[in-house]
Amino acid sequence: MNNAVAQPVSPVALAQAAREQFAAAHAQLEAADGASNRVKALSNVIRAYEEGLEAMRAGLRQISLREAELSEAFEDESGQVAALLGVLVTLQPDATPEALVHPTGPLGRARAGMLVSSVTPAMQEAADVLRVQLQEATILRELQDEAVATLSIGLKDAQQARTELSQAMSDRVGLPKRFVTDNERLRILIESSETLESFASGLAVMDVVDGVAPLPDFGATKGTWPMPVRGRILRGFNEADAAGVARPGVLVATRQLSLVTSPWPATVRYHGAFLDYGNVMILEPSNDVLLVLAGLEEVYGEIGEVIPEGAAIGLMGGVALDLAAFVENAEDGTGAGLSETLYIEVREGGQPVDPAVWFTQ
Repeated sequence: MNNAVAQPVSPVALAQAAREQFAAAHAQLEAADGASNRVKALSNVIRAYEEGLEAMRAGLRQISLREAELSEAFEDESGQVAALLGVLVTLQPDATPEALVHPTGPLGRARAGMLVSSVTPAMQEAADVLRVQLQEATILRELQDEAVATLSIGLKDAQQARTELSQAMSDRVGLPKRFVTDNERLRILIESSETLESFASGLAVMDVVDGVAPLPDFGATKGTWPMPVRGRILRGFNEADAAGVARPGVLVATRQLSLVTSPWPATVRYHGAFLDYGNVMILEPSNDVLLVLAGLEEVYGEIGEVIPEGAAIGLMGGVALDLAAFVENAEDGTGAGLSETLYIEVREGGQPVDPAVWFTQ
């Protein structure tokens, strides 16, 4: 067993990793125009941007912490140097005859000279420490400025990729269909359902006619699915909210305009607005299993289509990230920015189960 303690990653390494991820995203965005699967290419751009954003956040936080450490150390060292300078001023050598006899005569002056010579190396050492700290602080400030400039370009690239992805999804053709929608039956089910749970339960038992695109057997994939969106779990399965209402799913806090993807090949059983849940996407990764996602701002795909694993299925709401606010929150280490919420529910045989059974934690 390896008991080695992981060393913290330096601010320089974190910032460099973020720059590399943003650079990779930029290159993918430029290559997306000629990609045979433009939807996939643009989705990869947004994912790379979101990964770079998290790395940038960590890098800026580490820079801020290190700057605070240097500032405190600089104040301590400065105080010590100032004290030493005060001593030296009072002991400044003076070659006048009066100095040799006043106040304690030549012996006292000799002792003072010896004290000065012993203090000088310590003062030189303190000055060297200050010089190194000032150089590091300058490097960190330059690194932060570079990171912010890189982030500014990344924000523009991400917004462009999102816009182009929406258009590419509208233009997409050729995905296999597993069934044809019975719009009338679907309309009746929507109108008769008073909760998301009742709607999902009714959808689960609605007959569909399999076509030429059967779903893959996912066998032992429980516990291996990636989360559909980057974020942080706010409430767990059947955990009550502030009003005491418990829902049979999990609520994930995400950043604005985050990309939502399918964790497994699945049939789109439904997408669109439902009650006060915002846009809802219901996927069927296997017979008798439904994945319910609610709270999206924009949804992609057509009912009956079989979408591949990792396919973009929508975007969260909100507005483009504010650069100044992101930098401030990153440096403060606050969780600001996770202002959107995605509700995730998994149903097996018509009954809700804890999504943690399916997704990696």
